Amino acid sequence: MKILMLSDVYFPRVNGVSTSIRTFARSLLRRGHEVMLVAPDYGEGSAQSAHDEEFEVLRLPSRVIFFDPEDRLINARAARQVQAALADREWDVIHIHTPFRAHGLGVRLARQGGWPTVETYHTYFEEYVGHYLPWFPPAMTRWVARAASRRLCDGVDHLIVPSAQMVDVLQRYGIDTPRTVLPTGIELSEFAGGDGARFRAAHGIASDRPALVTVSRLSLEKNIDFLLRVVRTLVPDFPALLFLVAGEGPDEARLKRRVAELGLQEHVRFFGNLDRRTTLLDAYRAGDAFVFASPTETQGLVLIEAMALGVPIVSTAVMGTATVLAGTRGALVAQEDVDDFAGKVAQVLRSPTLREMLADGGRLDARRWSTDVLMGQVEALYASLAGSRGVPAVA
Repeated sequence: MKILMLSDVYFPRVNGVSTSIRTFARSLLRRGHEVMLVAPDYGEGSAQSAHDEEFEVLRLPSRVIFFDPEDRLINARAARQVQAALADREWDVIHIHTPFRAHGLGVRLARQGGWPTVETYHTYFEEYVGHYLPWFPPAMTRWVARAASRRLCDGVDHLIVPSAQMVDVLQRYGIDTPRTVLPTGIELSEFAGGDGARFRAAHGIASDRPALVTVSRLSLEKNIDFLLRVVRTLVPDFPALLFLVAGEGPDEARLKRRVAELGLQEHVRFFGNLDRRTTLLDAYRAGDAFVFASPTETQGLVLIEAMALGVPIVSTAVMGTATVLAGTRGALVAQEDVDDFAGKVAQVLRSPTLREMLADGGRLDARRWSTDVLMGQVEALYASLAGSRGVPAVA
């Protein structure tokens, strides 16, 4: 089959949507399908990112978004100009990943060529927009997010929703577009390595120093401030405790100020975005426990990555993380309460036996989220959509 994917975000912009798209595309290629991705041009780094991919990537001119400078808005004129060239090619399915200019281009192409459309609802926008548009009343931003979600979802043939919890949200919105609950999963082979001792040595961290790690975009909705308060609570009992934070984002400066306000300068280190094939794996493995408390995840891919690497987890279980952690053998589930969360982290830090049990359980849990298991369902969905529209599959 020939699949056209469109997104308003992709590498070198690092986030869960970029990771999900790459995982989808590479898995489809290995299964013998053809994939093309349309994504924004980020300037420096975009060309190399496209060159690194095994699939075709078309970069469209874009501009910085003033309230979210990490992201880009595809140029509307460029999107219209490329439409004719894309419409001249044969597609079995158009798969849209984001709700902005890429969505509009995908829907127009589908109407022009008669191709079926599927859209992945990656982001819980109702919980995000207030952080990026704080000058608007929360009730207004939530109403706008819900109304926009209804309009966008009505414009496609099928939705891929990463978790049952997100389906409940869409139902509350009154969205009745056909949907399939289908997480992205991860390539387990990419998370079989990692050397925590190497990471510690490279950064001057003693091998016996207790350490927590999180991997996250540094933004308000990721709730890292809560994790800092957990660390402050733990320091009296674990005076050498170190919290390793991997990731970048708009909340970085504020979080660093919070570290100083909480007196945690000797206990928190920020490492920025790390290479997903090398140093990021080492960073995961450098932690005695992986900690996470975001309440807005639709998937929680970093939890699956930590599981696959055998890192014990302490996390809240909300939205997508609740799906990942249901019946878990590799994590202790905590409430979004500093004392409860800190108490569970303390259990892990104090017990090598518990850490080993959680590590082994996590590796087993991760198998459920392998793309080898999940991508067969994607293929079946694509084939069903193409067949329902009378689109013959392109060899």
